[in-house]
Amino acid sequence: MNDVPVKLPIRLGQFLKLANLAESGAHARELVENGDVLLNGAPCTQRGKQLTEGDKVSAHGETITVVAE
Repeated sequence: MNDVPVKLPIRLGQFLKLANLAESGAHARELVENGDVLLNGAPCTQRGKQLTEGDKVSAHGETITVVAE
């Protein structure tokens, strides 16, 4: 599990790109719409979902924790 420091607030789609879990915004949208993204262990289909510090985002078998800069 990795930590990715980001400036909060941040949306799920943006975080996926910053954490290198998605190659682009379109790829992030595709991952979310297909149910391939877990937020704190549960599927999340809201690309615009606001993340908070400590949230755990999983995709491609990798889990990354949101940490405030």
